[in-house]
Amino acid sequence: MAGARVAGGALLAAAVVLVAVNLRPAITSVGPLLDDMRGELSTSVLWASVLTTLPGLCFAAAGGAAPALARRIGIRGAIAMALTVLAVGLVVRVLDGSWLVLAGTLVATGGIALANVLLPVVVKSSFPARIGLMTGVYTAALQFGGAAGSAASPPLESALGGWRQALGAWTVLAAVALALWLVAAGRSGPRVGVVGPKAHGSSMLRRRLAWIVTLFFGLQSFIAYVVMGWLPKVFIDAGVSKGNAGLLLGLISLIAVPISLVVPAAAARRGSQSGWIVGLGVSGIAGVIGMIVAPAAAPLLWSVLIGIGMSVFSLALTVIALRARTGSETAQLSGMAQGFGYLLAAVGPFAFGVLHDLTSGWTASLLMLLAIWLLQMVFGALAGRPRYV
Repeated sequence: MAGARVAGGALLAAAVVLVAVNLRPAITSVGPLLDDMRGELSTSVLWASVLTTLPGLCFAAAGGAAPALARRIGIRGAIAMALTVLAVGLVVRVLDGSWLVLAGTLVATGGIALANVLLPVVVKSSFPARIGLMTGVYTAALQFGGAAGSAASPPLESALGGWRQALGAWTVLAAVALALWLVAAGRSGPRVGVVGPKAHGSSMLRRRLAWIVTLFFGLQSFIAYVVMGWLPKVFIDAGVSKGNAGLLLGLISLIAVPISLVVPAAAARRGSQSGWIVGLGVSGIAGVIGMIVAPAAAPLLWSVLIGIGMSVFSLALTVIALRARTGSETAQLSGMAQGFGYLLAAVGPFAFGVLHDLTSGWTASLLMLLAIWLLQMVFGALAGRPRYV
């Protein structure tokens, strides 16, 4: 009996990891193929801007629907639906013209948004003694999936004969994850997690700590969107080659993988996670200051420092699980934090670019990023204190 429980837990952990791997390739696979897509479809810069903005808006819009869906059909069914919606969207966007690309991306990222919110509930309910470890593992898997999406799509395009085939190939990964999830969640039964009815007057919108966690999550996402969207351009304008600027951005993403495997588990063993959050923030701030003072002097060092600072994403997810008592509260807090948080994050790249256009330089934009990072540390320190919503 004990052996069966251990095997079931291991299978469920594997399913969580594989689901997490699927939560970024649908987004990151587009960037390297965007020029080819625009060339074949004869689309405008506006179309490309809408395509790349859709994920953040979908994360914000669909996040709030996840808890209600989970209450209606259960966590097992809700995540299965999320993976199904993701797979359908991946297929739709490669069938025909530019409008179907947008529609399919909208559908696919809607599925991702649902799973984004619900995975912390599975971790909270199914691995209560290993919240930090499991959050770190699935966060690392998520980041690995993002890196794989951008790195593997160009070779897939060459091997399969076009951008449609390359983007469509990620449907296979979603289908495999769906099959494993259905088997693992079916064997685990109630251990997968139950999102019970929302109690009267229990809205997270009325809870101060919920807003603190939301602002922490949103501010770190704001930083991540800015770095992913603009940092290569900042390096290029400072004299770094285009190829090296891309490699530096890839390094920032990869640094988060080993940190995510170690830090959340260590932080979760302590009552407070504030020290870890502030410590990672100091590294990120040092990297931004380096970018302001001498961006081309030590771009590798600035990238490493920024990458370490951005690894706080895994702690943002850990805090969501640790600050809630039940699976239902975890779902509500996760939906609020990711819904409002990604809406705030969507402002980041736009504001960063506008400041550059107004000042004809990057200093004002980087000073804004520095200020946001300081705010993230403040709200992160408050969110990391041992309290419950």
